Amino acid sequence: MKRLYSAFLNTLRGFGYCLMHEAAVREEAILLVIAVPLGLFLAPGVGWYVAMIGSLLAVLAVELLNTSVEKLADHITRDWHVEIRRVKDFGSAAVFCALCFTGLIWLAAIALRLGLV
Repeated sequence: MKRLYSAFLNTLRGFGYCLMHEAAVREEAILLVIAVPLGLFLAPGVGWYVAMIGSLLAVLAVELLNTSVEKLADHITRDWHVEIRRVKDFGSAAVFCALCFTGLIWLAAIALRLGLV
């Protein structure tokens, strides 16, 4: 039980730091807060709602991992280095893929809800 409590505190500390210092995480968290109630009206069903909100949680998770990689790379060296640049670009590309996936899910759900498909 103590380990779970410590893990929970670490999670809160990580979220708190990112929300205070990382604009991308803050923007995606705000989007999630807006999407939770909005999704209730837009989702064609419970499964769609889970997919819609789950995809946003996945975006947030990928963004947190990307932020972790960037912070670690900056800790190693602040000098410009081609390999570190590539690593950061890979993380950015991962976030982009997650955002595209989320967009597809939301567009499909809205199209289904509006009877367009």
